[in-house]
Amino acid sequence: MNPAAQEPVPGPAPEGTPLYVHLPFCTAKCHYCDFFSVADEGQDIGGMIDAILAEAELRAPRRPRTVFFGGGTPSLLSERELTRLLDGLDALTGFRASALEVTAECNPESLDRAKARTLLGLGVRRLSIGVQSLRPEVLELFGRVHSVDDSFRAYEAARAAGVQHVNLDLIFAVPGQSVEEWESDLSRVLALGPDHLAAYNLAFEEETRFKRWLDEGRLVAAPEEVELAMFAATRRIAEGFGLAPYEISNYAAPGEECAHNVNYWRNGPYLGLGPSAVSKVGQVRAGNPRGIHAYRRFVAAGATAFAFGECLTPRARLAETWWLGLRLAEGVEPAAARATAGCVEDPCPAVHIAEGLAATGHLELAEGRYRLTERGRPVADAVAAEFLTKLPAVPAAGGAPAPARTTGRPDRSPLGAAG
Repeated sequence: MNPAAQEPVPGPAPEGTPLYVHLPFCTAKCHYCDFFSVADEGQDIGGMIDAILAEAELRAPRRPRTVFFGGGTPSLLSERELTRLLDGLDALTGFRASALEVTAECNPESLDRAKARTLLGLGVRRLSIGVQSLRPEVLELFGRVHSVDDSFRAYEAARAAGVQHVNLDLIFAVPGQSVEEWESDLSRVLALGPDHLAAYNLAFEEETRFKRWLDEGRLVAAPEEVELAMFAATRRIAEGFGLAPYEISNYAAPGEECAHNVNYWRNGPYLGLGPSAVSKVGQVRAGNPRGIHAYRRFVAAGATAFAFGECLTPRARLAETWWLGLRLAEGVEPAAARATAGCVEDPCPAVHIAEGLAATGHLELAEGRYRLTERGRPVADAVAAEFLTKLPAVPAAGGAPAPARTTGRPDRSPLGAAG
């Protein structure tokens, strides 16, 4: 028997549950990326679409509130492939009539006006374009296959096709990058007029080329003071272009916040389709197999033998609700967090941690919500660690104390999705 089949399995996703679809194909693997992806050359994309639709028939929620197509590079698919996938998903879920937001990630080299019109006609209303840098040498370092001009052309193509909601992705704190270079590049990108910006500091993730190069001394991480200066400059420049910081790394014009990702940060439920996609339904989080062939076998066997599955304890749910929620500018309302976690203690033990962080100036309590302060925002990960490592066991509603165990951060397949 497959041991994974004995892991907890998510129950049926309720109507309206947000839907994530992972399309793993890329032109080439970026050197910093730890998402599951494979080069598209020689791959059976049609077979993958068949598998995703088969999984959707088994597991997908009806009438999802939001849909996010990530990867990989969804824009790499042909018009025919996109039509078959999105028409099939709509027949199974009815997302075109229900979803308030439908996003597709795109890379500049595979997004032109025709592709943007195709996506728009199939129900996608929001595009997230991976610009990443405006420096040719940085794009080469990243292993990107597009040029700087491609990024400008892709943005113009999306707007010319009638796409009204566009996010642009950028990465800062690149080895050798100066604060002045980042400020210049960011200003040039925002001058285009995107509705949303996702600006992430470069992370050296395990099992990536960048991490190996860092360990070998071929790359040197940006100094902390440079990274902090870039973080501060991002907020200042984005606000100057009318984009408000609503999350640590995300900025939006009024009403243009990414609703799909906000659901993640509010620790809401979600259903993931495709290889490596993660689902959180009820108190169970589970992940699909990462490999192409392993994923297709998983679907053929009924999509129940997940690569991993865990029952989230009240302690885990409480810790994650706080660390995710504090990334948002709106912060965390203690009573709502307690209800999400099913914690019966009053006051909730997480409040004691929040009070301590307020005493050190990292959090503030305003209008009944704890929020990161100017001092806390640059060290949001350290603030999160206080909840993930120090929160004691929490009695479950109607039960004995749950084990004092942290699950760590959720898998990045959905949570690391671009804005």
